[in-house]
Amino acid sequence: MSPTTIGILGILIMVIIFFSRMPVAYVMAMVGYLGFTIMISGKGGLNLLSRNIYDVFASYGLTTIPLFVLMGQLAFNSGISHRLYNAGYKWLGSTRGGLAMATVSACTAFGAVCGSSPATAATMATVGLPEMKKYKYADSLSTGAVASGGGLGMIMPPSVVMIVYGILTEQSIGALFVAGIFPAILVTILFIIAIYITCTLYPEQGPPGDHFTWKEKIKSLLGMSETLAVFILVIGGLFIGLFTPTEAAAVGAFGMLVVSISSKQLTWKGFLNALYETLGTSCMVMMLIAGATIFGKFLAVTRIPFDIATWVSGFDLPAFIIIGIVIVIYFIGGCFMDALAFVTLTVPIFFPVVMALGYDPIWFGVIIVMTTEMGVITPPVGINVYVVFGVARRIIGEVPLESIFKGILPFLLAVITGVIILIMFPQIILFLPNVMY
Repeated sequence: MSPTTIGILGILIMVIIFFSRMPVAYVMAMVGYLGFTIMISGKGGLNLLSRNIYDVFASYGLTTIPLFVLMGQLAFNSGISHRLYNAGYKWLGSTRGGLAMATVSACTAFGAVCGSSPATAATMATVGLPEMKKYKYADSLSTGAVASGGGLGMIMPPSVVMIVYGILTEQSIGALFVAGIFPAILVTILFIIAIYITCTLYPEQGPPGDHFTWKEKIKSLLGMSETLAVFILVIGGLFIGLFTPTEAAAVGAFGMLVVSISSKQLTWKGFLNALYETLGTSCMVMMLIAGATIFGKFLAVTRIPFDIATWVSGFDLPAFIIIGIVIVIYFIGGCFMDALAFVTLTVPIFFPVVMALGYDPIWFGVIIVMTTEMGVITPPVGINVYVVFGVARRIIGEVPLESIFKGILPFLLAVITGVIILIMFPQIILFLPNVMY
C-alpha cells in the first residue's frame, strides 16, 4: 500500500471516529500514532507519541495559553464584563437596536482580555440577555447578537486560536495579535450595521431603551478604563518590542489580577474558579496541539500535504480562486468541528498550499480565524449557539434553538462581508504588522 493511500485511509478513519464523539485531541493522536507505526516502526511510533506530548507540555512558548486564559478568567470573575456592558448601554442603548449594538461592542472589548469565543458568549449572555428581555427585544435578535458577538473573542487579541496557529506555522504571535485588531473592529462595525438594518426593517425586534446625559455617558467610560489599561499594556508592549508574547501574557495576567483585587470585585471563590477554568481550558488546548502535532508528523511521512500543495499549484487557475476554495473548506469544516480543533487539524495540510501560492502567512492566519468564527454560530455544531441556549434557559427562560439560529443570519452575512473586504484589501490586516516589523 502506498504512503498516500495509507494517509487517505488514516484521514477517513479519523473522520469516522469523530462521529463517536471521542475527544478530537485523542482521535488525532491515536490515528497519527498508528499511522506512523505502520509507516515507520512500532518503536518509532512510541517515540513520536512520548516525545511530542512531552515537548508540547514542556514548551516555553505555549505558556502564553494558560496565562492569557487566566487573564480572561480573572476579568470574568471580577465583574469587568458588567462594567463594559454598562458603558456600551449608556452610549448606544437609546437607539433602536441599541442594546444589541452595546452587546456586540462589549463582546469586542471583553475579547481583548479573554481570547475565547465560548467564554465571551457565555459572559455577555449572562449580562446582556436579561437587559434585552427587559426592554422587549425579540429573542432571535438578542440571542443572535450574543452568540455572534462572542465570536469576536476569536479575532480580538489575545486570541487562543491565533496563538495555536502561530505555534503550528512558526509565525510571530505578536504579529498575529496586532494583525487581528483592525479586522475585529471592522466586524464589530459590520455587526452594528446589521443590527441597524434589521431594526429598521423590523422595528419591533429592538425597541429603543433609556436616554442618558453626556455626563452619564462619559462617566460610564471609567468602567472601561481597567480593560483599556491592560489591553494597552499587553498589545502596546508587544508593539514597541518591550515584551515577548510570553512576557506580555504574564504581564497581562498579573495586571488583571491587580485590577481585580484593587476593584474589590474578585472573591476568593471567584479566584479559585478562575484557576480551575484556566487549568481545564489550557489542558484541553495543549492536548489538541499535541494531537495535531502527532497527526501532522504522520501526514508528513505520507507526503500528503506536499502532494496537495504540488497538485493545487499545478492547477491552471488564478491564485484567488484556489484560496477561495480553501476558505470555503474552512467555512464548511467549521460548521462540523470546533474551530480550534479544525485549525489544528487542517493547518499542516493547507498552510504549504497557501505559501506555494505566495500569500502572506499572517494574512492567511487572520482570514482562517475569521472564517472559522462563522463555524461557531452555524449548525450543526455552532458551539456559541448552544452556549447561549444553555445560559438563556437558565436566566430568561427557554429560547428555541431555531430562533437563535435565525437570529445569527444577519451577523453571518456581516462576517462573510468582512472576509470579502479583507480579501480585497489585505492591507487592513497587514498594516499594523508591517509597521511593527
